[in-house]
Amino acid sequence: MTRRVVYSLGFLVAILCTMMTVHSISLPRWISFAAEDGRTSSLGLHKFCSSVRGTCDAFPQPTDCTGDRKNFCHMWRTVGFLISFTVVVELATLVGFGVIIAGGVQRRKVGWSIISLLVAVAGIIQCAGTAIVAYLFNNDDRFFEGWYLDSSWRLSIASCALLFVTAAGIVASAFCLPDEGGYELIADHQMEYEQDEQLRSRISAWNDGYRSGGYQNERE
Repeated sequence: MTRRVVYSLGFLVAILCTMMTVHSISLPRWISFAAEDGRTSSLGLHKFCSSVRGTCDAFPQPTDCTGDRKNFCHMWRTVGFLISFTVVVELATLVGFGVIIAGGVQRRKVGWSIISLLVAVAGIIQCAGTAIVAYLFNNDDRFFEGWYLDSSWRLSIASCALLFVTAAGIVASAFCLPDEGGYELIADHQMEYEQDEQLRSRISAWNDGYRSGGYQNERE
Protein backbone atom coordinates (compact mmCIF):
# COMPACT_ATOMS: atom_id res chain seq x y z
CA MET A 1 0.00 0.00 0.00
CA THR A 2 1.25 3.49 -0.87
CA ARG A 3 1.71 5.57 2.28
CA ARG A 4 1.24 9.28 2.81
CA VAL A 5 5.02 9.87 2.91
CA VAL A 6 5.39 8.31 -0.56
CA TYR A 7 2.72 10.58 -1.99
CA SER A 8 4.31 13.57 -0.25
CA LEU A 9 7.70 12.82 -1.79
CA GLY A 10 6.09 12.30 -5.17
CA PHE A 11 4.27 15.61 -4.78
CA LEU A 12 7.54 17.44 -4.10
CA VAL A 13 9.23 15.81 -7.09
CA ALA A 14 6.26 16.69 -9.30
CA ILE A 15 6.54 20.33 -8.20
CA LEU A 16 10.24 20.28 -9.08
CA CYS A 17 9.55 18.73 -12.49
CA THR A 18 6.84 21.29 -13.24
CA MET A 19 9.20 24.14 -12.37
CA MET A 20 11.91 22.63 -14.56
CA THR A 21 9.53 22.25 -17.48
CA VAL A 22 8.21 25.81 -17.18
CA HIS A 23 11.77 27.13 -16.96
CA SER A 24 12.79 25.18 -20.08
CA ILE A 25 9.93 26.84 -21.96
CA SER A 26 10.71 30.35 -20.78
CA LEU A 27 14.48 30.02 -21.25
CA PRO A 28 15.33 30.20 -24.99
CA ARG A 29 18.30 27.86 -24.84
CA TRP A 30 17.25 24.56 -26.36
CA ILE A 31 19.89 24.70 -29.07
CA SER A 32 22.69 27.27 -29.04
CA PHE A 33 25.64 28.29 -31.16
CA ALA A 34 28.99 29.04 -29.57
CA ALA A 35 31.94 30.78 -31.20
CA GLU A 36 35.39 31.25 -29.70
CA ASP A 37 34.14 34.04 -27.44
CA GLY A 38 31.17 32.05 -26.13
CA ARG A 39 27.48 31.70 -26.95
CA THR A 40 26.44 34.03 -29.77
CA SER A 41 22.90 32.81 -30.49
CA SER A 42 20.36 30.49 -28.96
CA LEU A 43 17.13 28.91 -30.06
CA GLY A 44 14.10 28.52 -27.79
CA LEU A 45 10.73 26.94 -28.37
CA HIS A 46 9.25 30.33 -29.28
CA LYS A 47 12.22 32.71 -29.54
CA PHE A 48 15.54 33.12 -31.31
CA CYS A 49 18.03 35.22 -29.37
CA SER A 50 21.27 36.76 -30.57
CA SER A 51 23.84 38.05 -28.13
CA VAL A 52 25.53 39.94 -30.97
CA ARG A 53 22.46 42.07 -31.64
CA GLY A 54 21.17 41.80 -28.09
CA THR A 55 17.64 40.98 -29.25
CA CYS A 56 15.19 38.09 -29.18
CA ASP A 57 12.75 37.53 -32.03
CA ALA A 58 9.76 35.26 -32.36
CA PHE A 59 10.58 31.84 -33.75
CA PRO A 60 9.82 30.30 -36.12
CA GLN A 61 9.29 33.18 -38.52
CA PRO A 62 7.21 32.78 -41.71
CA THR A 63 10.46 32.65 -43.67
CA ASP A 64 11.49 29.60 -41.60
CA CYS A 65 8.42 27.70 -42.82
CA THR A 66 8.87 27.88 -46.58
CA GLY A 67 10.25 25.43 -49.09
CA ASP A 68 12.32 22.61 -47.67
CA ARG A 69 12.08 24.08 -44.16
CA LYS A 70 8.39 23.33 -43.75
CA ASN A 71 9.05 20.02 -42.02
CA PHE A 72 11.42 21.66 -39.54
CA CYS A 73 8.86 24.38 -38.81
CA HIS A 74 6.05 21.91 -38.21
CA MET A 75 8.18 19.67 -36.01
CA TRP A 76 9.49 22.59 -33.95
CA ARG A 77 5.96 23.85 -33.34
CA THR A 78 4.97 20.32 -32.36
CA VAL A 79 7.71 20.36 -29.75
CA GLY A 80 6.35 23.62 -28.36
CA PHE A 81 2.88 22.10 -28.11
CA LEU A 82 4.12 18.90 -26.45
CA ILE A 83 6.20 20.64 -23.81
CA SER A 84 3.38 23.08 -23.04
CA PHE A 85 0.91 20.19 -22.80
CA THR A 86 3.33 18.50 -20.41
CA VAL A 87 2.89 21.43 -18.03
CA VAL A 88 -0.89 20.97 -18.17
CA VAL A 89 -0.58 17.28 -17.28
CA GLU A 90 1.92 18.06 -14.53
CA LEU A 91 -0.47 20.59 -13.00
CA ALA A 92 -3.24 17.99 -13.11
CA THR A 93 -0.84 15.61 -11.38
CA LEU A 94 -0.21 18.14 -8.60
CA VAL A 95 -3.96 18.45 -8.05
CA GLY A 96 -4.25 14.67 -7.92
CA PHE A 97 -1.48 14.43 -5.35
CA GLY A 98 -3.20 17.07 -3.23
CA VAL A 99 -6.56 15.27 -3.31
CA ILE A 100 -5.01 11.92 -2.38
CA ILE A 101 -2.80 13.29 0.39
CA ALA A 102 -5.71 15.20 1.93
CA GLY A 103 -7.98 12.14 1.69
CA GLY A 104 -8.26 9.12 3.92
CA VAL A 105 -6.53 5.76 3.96
CA GLN A 106 -8.85 4.25 1.35
CA ARG A 107 -8.15 7.07 -1.09
CA ARG A 108 -4.41 6.59 -0.65
CA LYS A 109 -4.84 2.86 -1.04
CA VAL A 110 -6.48 3.05 -4.47
CA GLY A 111 -5.15 6.38 -5.77
CA TRP A 112 -1.71 5.09 -6.75
CA SER A 113 -2.91 3.74 -10.12
CA ILE A 114 -4.36 7.06 -11.26
CA ILE A 115 -1.53 9.26 -10.03
CA SER A 116 1.21 7.00 -11.39
CA LEU A 117 -0.54 6.99 -14.78
CA LEU A 118 -0.67 10.80 -14.84
CA VAL A 119 3.01 11.04 -13.92
CA ALA A 120 3.98 8.50 -16.57
CA VAL A 121 1.90 10.26 -19.26
CA ALA A 122 3.61 13.56 -18.44
CA GLY A 123 6.99 11.87 -18.75
CA ILE A 124 6.10 10.26 -22.08
CA ILE A 125 4.88 13.54 -23.60
CA GLN A 126 7.94 15.44 -22.41
CA CYS A 127 10.35 12.78 -23.63
CA ALA A 128 8.66 12.82 -27.03
CA GLY A 129 9.24 16.57 -27.29
CA THR A 130 12.88 16.40 -26.25
CA ALA A 131 13.46 13.47 -28.61
CA ILE A 132 12.16 15.51 -31.55
CA VAL A 133 14.58 18.32 -30.69
CA ALA A 134 17.47 15.85 -30.55
CA TYR A 135 16.39 14.41 -33.91
CA LEU A 136 16.30 17.85 -35.53
CA PHE A 137 19.65 18.74 -34.03
CA ASN A 138 21.25 15.62 -35.51
CA ASN A 139 19.56 15.66 -38.91
CA ASP A 140 18.68 19.23 -39.93
CA ASP A 141 21.16 21.08 -42.13
CA ARG A 142 20.84 24.34 -40.24
CA PHE A 143 22.67 22.84 -37.25
CA PHE A 144 26.33 22.50 -38.18
CA GLU A 145 29.51 22.44 -36.13
CA GLY A 146 29.31 24.92 -33.28
CA TRP A 147 25.66 24.24 -32.43
CA TYR A 148 24.91 22.19 -29.31
CA LEU A 149 22.00 21.09 -27.13
CA ASP A 150 21.79 23.66 -24.36
CA SER A 151 20.44 23.96 -20.82
CA SER A 152 16.71 24.02 -21.64
CA TRP A 153 16.98 20.68 -23.39
CA ARG A 154 18.91 19.23 -20.46
CA LEU A 155 16.32 20.54 -18.01
CA SER A 156 13.59 18.83 -20.00
CA ILE A 157 15.50 15.55 -20.08
CA ALA A 158 16.09 15.70 -16.31
CA SER A 159 12.41 16.41 -15.67
CA CYS A 160 11.39 13.53 -17.92
CA ALA A 161 13.71 11.11 -16.08
CA LEU A 162 12.44 12.24 -12.66
CA LEU A 163 8.84 11.73 -13.75
CA PHE A 164 9.51 8.14 -14.78
CA VAL A 165 11.37 7.41 -11.55
CA THR A 166 8.49 8.88 -9.54
CA ALA A 167 5.88 6.80 -11.39
CA ALA A 168 7.94 3.64 -10.87
CA GLY A 169 8.41 4.43 -7.17
CA ILE A 170 4.68 4.92 -6.60
CA VAL A 171 3.84 1.63 -8.33
CA ALA A 172 6.54 -0.23 -6.40
CA SER A 173 5.33 1.17 -3.07
CA ALA A 174 1.78 0.04 -3.83
CA PHE A 175 2.92 -3.58 -4.11
CA CYS A 176 5.80 -3.69 -1.64
CA LEU A 177 4.76 -1.63 1.38
CA PRO A 178 2.40 -3.12 4.03
CA ASP A 179 -0.99 -1.65 4.76
CA GLU A 180 -0.85 1.77 6.35
CA GLY A 181 -1.08 1.61 10.15
CA GLY A 182 -1.07 -2.20 10.26
CA TYR A 183 -4.80 -2.47 10.95
CA GLU A 184 -6.44 -5.90 10.61
CA LEU A 185 -10.09 -6.61 9.93
CA ILE A 186 -11.98 -8.27 12.78
CA ALA A 187 -13.24 -11.73 11.83
CA ASP A 188 -17.00 -12.10 11.37
CA HIS A 189 -17.31 -14.95 13.86
CA GLN A 190 -15.56 -12.87 16.53
CA MET A 191 -18.00 -10.02 16.01
CA GLU A 192 -20.94 -12.45 16.21
CA TYR A 193 -19.55 -13.93 19.43
CA GLU A 194 -19.22 -10.48 20.99
CA GLN A 195 -22.76 -9.55 19.95
CA ASP A 196 -24.12 -12.79 21.44
CA GLU A 197 -22.31 -12.12 24.70
CA GLN A 198 -23.75 -8.62 24.87
CA LEU A 199 -27.24 -9.97 24.23
CA ARG A 200 -26.89 -12.61 26.95
CA SER A 201 -25.66 -9.99 29.42
CA ARG A 202 -28.65 -7.77 28.72
CA ILE A 203 -31.13 -10.65 29.07
CA SER A 204 -29.50 -11.76 32.32
CA ALA A 205 -29.61 -8.24 33.71
CA TRP A 206 -33.27 -7.93 32.72
CA ASN A 207 -34.13 -11.27 34.37
CA ASP A 208 -32.32 -10.32 37.56
CA GLY A 209 -34.19 -7.03 37.73
CA TYR A 210 -37.50 -8.75 37.06
CA ARG A 211 -36.93 -11.36 39.75
CA SER A 212 -35.81 -8.80 42.29
CA GLY A 213 -38.90 -6.75 41.59
CA GLY A 214 -41.25 -9.76 41.87
CA TYR A 215 -39.69 -10.92 45.16
CA GLN A 216 -40.03 -7.43 46.63
CA ASN A 217 -43.76 -7.29 45.67
CA GLU A 218 -44.42 -10.65 47.38
CA ARG A 219 -42.89 -9.39 50.64
CA GLU A 220 -45.07 -6.33 50.53
